[in-house]
Amino acid sequence: MDRIKLIAYLLLRRHYSILKIRQRRYWIHPLSKGMNPNGEFFSKKYEALKIDEKKFVAYFRMSISSFEELLSELSKYIQKKKNKGRKPVTALEMLGLTLRFLATGSDFKTMHTNYFRGASTIAKIVRTVCRAIWKHLSSQNIPPITKQVLEDVAIEFDKKANFPNCIGALGKHVRITCPAHSGSLFYNYKGYNSIVLLALVDSRYRFIFVDIGAYGKESDSTVFQNSKLYDLIMTRKLPIPVPKPLPGSQNETPFVFVGDEAFSISNNVMRPYSGKHLSVQQRVYNYRLSRARRYVECAFGILVNKWRIFHRSMNVQYEFATDIIKACCVMHNFVLNRDGVQATDDIIFDDSDLQMLHLPTANENNLSPHLIRNDFCNYFSSDVGALSWQLNKI
Repeated sequence: MDRIKLIAYLLLRRHYSILKIRQRRYWIHPLSKGMNPNGEFFSKKYEALKIDEKKFVAYFRMSISSFEELLSELSKYIQKKKNKGRKPVTALEMLGLTLRFLATGSDFKTMHTNYFRGASTIAKIVRTVCRAIWKHLSSQNIPPITKQVLEDVAIEFDKKANFPNCIGALGKHVRITCPAHSGSLFYNYKGYNSIVLLALVDSRYRFIFVDIGAYGKESDSTVFQNSKLYDLIMTRKLPIPVPKPLPGSQNETPFVFVGDEAFSISNNVMRPYSGKHLSVQQRVYNYRLSRARRYVECAFGILVNKWRIFHRSMNVQYEFATDIIKACCVMHNFVLNRDGVQATDDIIFDDSDLQMLHLPTANENNLSPHLIRNDFCNYFSSDVGALSWQLNKI
């Protein structure tokens, strides 16, 4: 009995010592309390920024009207109530801090000294707001795919990129700092840790489908085969329009996604002809395909350079990083739908942090993907499908 009491005493003493070590030194850090005593620092900065629209856009990465609309949509979900007589952080400050974190890629310790809130408080705020953005705004800004949506996307690609029956498909690795105790789960073949973002993009640079969260260590074929997109295609639940003839042509041609050499060709995925010794027709096809593919590259260029959290490795846990990526995809569409592509977006195509996925062949109807590609190739060099300037571009 005495031995049991001794063990219990030692355990309680050890537990007490741990609690004592972890005890807060300050309830509010003197820096935050001295510089931001009433929690009004951010609201004053916000009012000052509203005087100048350009400075506001550069700071929050969206117009004043878009910010206020976003704030009104989210306030009821993120505003905290008073607790123990302490004044809660306002919805305005919570949204503003989150947008600054996403727009600059600053770490929480740096934001603590810049905005006079505790680093742990800012981290909790960012995660709360990111989750609210995805939960309450994703259905509005990334609506479910319908047959009409895909047909409209194909019309826009034909109009803007001169590539009929086309939908863009793109997959990326988002660089993160390896979480503790995760081993090699996130370590990809490019030599860094990542989370996979698989997306469909329309010709207006908007995401129409996103699948986020696959581990970077998984092979590209496994990533795609485990994705919701692949499952929708294989079970024929993705409402891809039925094949139709290309403009001025008689042969029915499937609707396709476009990608570069990293993609595997299939009935619904077109890639360029590879090799150096290509015919004129094949080079024309490659040029026309690149005209369509540039829209999906631009979409990721806008995403990365507007929300510059993607310019560095995300030094947060896997679930938190997934929440951040989801929120950025929603905000990408939210801003594009209201403000368009702004001059501050600085579209840069730098794939050092984002790398293309390889998609496997998905041949459902025993059709030859190479014959489908040849149909596009022949069409682009025909009298009805050729562009007057295309030979000057190859």
